[in-house]
Amino acid sequence: MFIQTEATPNPATLKFLPGRTVLDGTLEMTNREQAAKSPLAEKLFDIPNISGVFFGSDFITVTKAAGEWQQLKPLILGAIMEHYMSGAPLLRDGADTGGADEDEFFDAADEETVNTIKELIETRVRPAVANDGGDITFRGFKDGVVFLSMKGACSGCPSSTATLRHGIQNLLRHFVPDVTEVRPV
Repeated sequence: MFIQTEATPNPATLKFLPGRTVLDGTLEMTNREQAAKSPLAEKLFDIPNISGVFFGSDFITVTKAAGEWQQLKPLILGAIMEHYMSGAPLLRDGADTGGADEDEFFDAADEETVNTIKELIETRVRPAVANDGGDITFRGFKDGVVFLSMKGACSGCPSSTATLRHGIQNLLRHFVPDVTEVRPV
């Protein structure tokens, strides 16, 4: 098994590509309690200084709190390889991955606008963000402000504010005149 690694715009996060489907959807775990959903995530959190694990469709991003990648990377690669070679499931039975629509908020009168925003995020934003090892999902819309949840490599990334302000905000404003601002949740 060969696992590729890629740098992300977030220097504290590396992207690992095991060459197979990881998860249908996404799942972010930022602590050991959340990692209990996945045997692989638990193994990764056993490595010192790991502060986050994110599963995407065909990648895993791992975030470090401290330490050097040259020491952490072999341990992470070993844990991922061992997991996939064992044939163990990625998630434990009954593990909740959280629905994409949970905790959304917007006025019913804005439903058409929200549907357009969601379609733009789904078709234009999420694929680009997944290439960087993260995910962005719609959380709400109120008074012209779009609220987005940033996960994986995007969470805590130094360039995430620029991505939101200049990239996503400009895109949404161009196609949806009702949008005045984009903010992270």
